[in-house]
Amino acid sequence: MNKKCILAVIAVFVLWSIMDFVIHGLILAPIYAETESLWRPMEEVKMGLGYLIMLIVSTAFVLIYAQLAKDKNVCSGFRYGLLYGIATGVSMGFGSYCWMPIPLSLAWGWMLGCIAETIAAGIVIGAILKSPAQA
Repeated sequence: MNKKCILAVIAVFVLWSIMDFVIHGLILAPIYAETESLWRPMEEVKMGLGYLIMLIVSTAFVLIYAQLAKDKNVCSGFRYGLLYGIATGVSMGFGSYCWMPIPLSLAWGWMLGCIAETIAAGIVIGAILKSPAQA
């Protein structure tokens, strides 16, 4: 993995950490409070594991784009982020809604939050990994 890919992974990890705080810690917090019985108590939350998972997903997100995107630029990063977000957001939000007794508003929140995060990350990696001819 080259220096630009490492920078992109770090950027996506930091971006997603901040966006997760805003989405889950602020915007969706009232819904989590209403469904408290579904979640681990804060002292049982596996934050370290959560950050490790986010690092792995950030790395995969960047490497898929780096390896498979023909033209690397902000526009292609946006399209990649949108498609990745739809795929993962629908499965996270509404896939979970199929099996868990979560409110429909939480399914929408997870889906839209996921799409927002991946679009933002796609734009970031499109800018960082820009093809040499477009730099």
